[in-house]
Amino acid sequence: MTTGLTVLDVIDAVAREAMLFAAIGFLIGGLDDLLVDLAYGYAQLRRRLRGELPRPLDAPLPPMAVFIPAWDEAAVIGAMLRATLARFGAAPYRLYVGTYPNDRATIAAVAEVADADPRVRLVIGPTPGPTTKADCLNALWRALLRDEAAGEPCTAVILHDAEDLVHPGELALYAAWLRDHDAVQLPVCPLPDARSPLIAGHYLDEFAESHGKSLVVRELVGAALPFAGVGCAIRRDMLGRIADLRAGQPFDAASLTEDYELGLTVSALGGRSRFVRARAEDGSLIAVRAYFPATLPAAVRQKARWLTGIALAGWDRVGWQRGGSLREHWMRMRDRRATLAIPVLAIAYFALLAWGASLAGHVLAASTLPMPEGAVALLLAVNAAMLAWRVALRIAFSWAAAGPLQAALAVPRVLVANLVALLAARRALTLYWPMLGGAAARWDKTDHRFPTGAGDGS
Repeated sequence: MTTGLTVLDVIDAVAREAMLFAAIGFLIGGLDDLLVDLAYGYAQLRRRLRGELPRPLDAPLPPMAVFIPAWDEAAVIGAMLRATLARFGAAPYRLYVGTYPNDRATIAAVAEVADADPRVRLVIGPTPGPTTKADCLNALWRALLRDEAAGEPCTAVILHDAEDLVHPGELALYAAWLRDHDAVQLPVCPLPDARSPLIAGHYLDEFAESHGKSLVVRELVGAALPFAGVGCAIRRDMLGRIADLRAGQPFDAASLTEDYELGLTVSALGGRSRFVRARAEDGSLIAVRAYFPATLPAAVRQKARWLTGIALAGWDRVGWQRGGSLREHWMRMRDRRATLAIPVLAIAYFALLAWGASLAGHVLAASTLPMPEGAVALLLAVNAAMLAWRVALRIAFSWAAAGPLQAALAVPRVLVANLVALLAARRALTLYWPMLGGAAARWDKTDHRFPTGAGDGS
């Protein structure tokens, strides 16, 4: 009996210490999030008091180039290109699609559309794939330079992925804002996927809050605006400045998240970037829409690439802006806080298991389960209140983005998001470790699908 009580005492101590560690970590993260919420509330109040008028979107459109990197995208690229041509209409633009010499199926799919419309440029890179998305984008940049030398000018470069469903008002919005800005980022709106309401759906919740609140706060505090890699337009002269600093290549081929770093680079060069949420005449939000990974392995693979590129390798690559403001350091800390938040989350789940084992042990021993008291009890109550607030906000943003059904699903998707994050962290470490030894980054992409019926622009 004494041995049993001793083991139970150890379990109680482990559960208590793990709970306390996780609770302190959650408190720090919760206060950080709460500060962002307060800043967002201030931004919304200021916007309403100022009554900022939307910019007119009927000005003549300048020539623009759309860069679409495509590795192993034969299943979606044809439909995406046809939909984009139909939605963008007769505006002055060219679609540059980057492919690889060892990806014949994607080349054939792009060539079929290019043969029917001269605005589509098939670009076959010199290196077998996959390399990195940035390397593919650099091949498109070189193709653009060749066209410019042949007398086809360009004022801006737009970034899209092979699975994106573009908005018809996108080009006009870019033209309106790029007159006095160097870059523009549109919201990204994941499409609800009936096949995967939880795994694919958790992206909807995250982007609704990130592109509804977090980027708004970044602009408010004057921090650099990272790009999402899709739905962003950069002035041609700004990309040229970046290329001049990088031996003629504006996209860093060694990066897994070239979009994130590109936004920081534009800011470091003194460029003005703007995140724009605007509605078309029909009331629709001008945004990029796409299906996101619908299976757990695919979601883990994508999140691991983001985590590696931003929080791990990205930390090594871009560091902390020298001479930057406290607000800039705050936002970069938030970008990288997953390196601390995920271990805290893992310990929190371990604490739950330990408390379950403690409860079972005390039931079998007919003894009293020790309960938190004093400051620890207060800490847990504060964390519970902040958790309730976080979930309520996620529901609100998901409701605003996609309606009540998705808002209701946002609650169980909190647990799904945690699971994906934990598994992605483990995979990110396996990706990051070889990079520390000098291994080249590779395009670790996921399979995509395009909305049925949208291939003709409907």
